[in-house]
Amino acid sequence: MRILLVDDHALFRRGLRMMLAELMPEAQLHEVESCEALPQLEGVPFDMVLLDLNMPGAGGLQALELTKAHFPASKVLVVSGEEQPSVIRGVLEMGAAGFLPKTASPEIMMGALRIVLSGGVYVPAQAIASGSEVVLDRLTERQRAVLRLALKGMPNKLIGRELGLSEGTVKSHLSAAFRTMDVRNRTEALYAIAKSGARI
Repeated sequence: MRILLVDDHALFRRGLRMMLAELMPEAQLHEVESCEALPQLEGVPFDMVLLDLNMPGAGGLQALELTKAHFPASKVLVVSGEEQPSVIRGVLEMGAAGFLPKTASPEIMMGALRIVLSGGVYVPAQAIASGSEVVLDRLTERQRAVLRLALKGMPNKLIGRELGLSEGTVKSHLSAAFRTMDVRNRTEALYAIAKSGARI
């Protein structure tokens, strides 16, 4: 397993590297201090990229965009000190595999890594706004199956291939599931399910 750390703070990188070496001794860790250094590693098959957003040069959502462009097959987990719900929603909507606050404990970090590496999306508790409870028992089995794959980041075409459905049918199932859950898109569905503690 290969993991890339992208962060401009050497001390944080060192601490994260030590923690990852203890938690995942089999992992090969690489690190760079800015997005400008990413082209040097392009083509390396990283399983995961741990990305800081607040860096000089390309930072914020641009950093995520550049990282995904250089490593389209890698899962990108944003690890940042910016914990505003709007920032978290933004990175998830851009296709990040999750958001991990820099204040997270080693136990939470390990849980987040496991979720992301297994194909899920990690959402921290502070990103989950209060709201109406999500009702999953009203979804059909087919809607649940489609939604489960959608929340793993799978595009509609691949969901259809996986379940033997047309792309149009997948869209119809997702739209029906969103209406039932009273959400507008995949990101809101993810928040609603995380907030409720339900399993899809």
